[in-house]
Amino acid sequence: MIEVDHLSKIYGSTPAITDVTFKVEPGEILGFLGPNGAGKTTTMRILAGYLPATKGTVKIAGYDVQDNSLAVRKKIGYLPETPPLYPEMTVEGFLHFVAQIKGIPAGDRPKKVKAAMERCNITEKRQVIIRKLSKGFRQRVGIAQAIVHDPPAIILDEPTVGLDPRQIIEVRNLIKSLAGTHTIILSTHILPEVSMTCNRVAIIHRGKIVATNSPENLMTRLTEGSGYELTISGEVELAKQILQNVPGVSLVESMPNLSESHNAILRVLSESGSEPGKYIASALIHGGFDLHEMRRVSASLEDVFLKLTTTENTQESITESEIAGDNS
Repeated sequence: MIEVDHLSKIYGSTPAITDVTFKVEPGEILGFLGPNGAGKTTTMRILAGYLPATKGTVKIAGYDVQDNSLAVRKKIGYLPETPPLYPEMTVEGFLHFVAQIKGIPAGDRPKKVKAAMERCNITEKRQVIIRKLSKGFRQRVGIAQAIVHDPPAIILDEPTVGLDPRQIIEVRNLIKSLAGTHTIILSTHILPEVSMTCNRVAIIHRGKIVATNSPENLMTRLTEGSGYELTISGEVELAKQILQNVPGVSLVESMPNLSESHNAILRVLSESGSEPGKYIASALIHGGFDLHEMRRVSASLEDVFLKLTTTENTQESITESEIAGDNS
């Protein structure tokens, strides 16, 4: 449905994005994840036809964004980071206006507007002036204007920024309800949005794609999957040195202790395919440490994100073909 091929955007001599390539399959939700300034919004604007690319191509529903911009705009719904709303209009009046400028025939507009309001759960606000709405409801109106013409592809740029926790959950559920019948790109720097909403993730760092895969496969591939959290008493640095020499251990780090005890908490990551738990416990006990607690922990998407976006040297892209077992 969406094909991005070697896309680059250069401002003067400064590259905003470089050689960005990814695909989004029909009915899929792709999380486009990256820190602030990584190139997310630039990419979304090029996909939506708001910016021309310096190099590369984008095809949506078979149409080239550069060569067939008008045809592409009919196939997409776009929600920028700041929703394009007219605050002096009512919700229903604004959506009728959007339906008109998007070319929906006059006879179909009431049905389309009603359907968009129902999907976004804003029907009860249809006669309210937009400036009087909370930010959460304004965000819903923004999504409604993006889907009022029932496009096959939807591009959402930071759709939950500034919302409270309840509003975030509501917007997240709305986005998930659009999957299947719509292909969605969700641009965000908020990790839970990706792990709880998206089928796949593309991570961008310094204008380059550094990973594309399902969140689960990225966690397995890039963080060796799992490890242990230990609560011990004794000399922490010595314990870390002992554990780092245990076969099957890839990383040992200290964790903050939020309790009132003076015990130390260590996080130990294991190598792929390794189960060093009993050796970890044995090494600590033989080293004279008191092991108060030991529990298994799974790697998180945050671990992947930090590993890929905090290194000084951008890593080689990790794609689906490099990770066995990915069927997405």
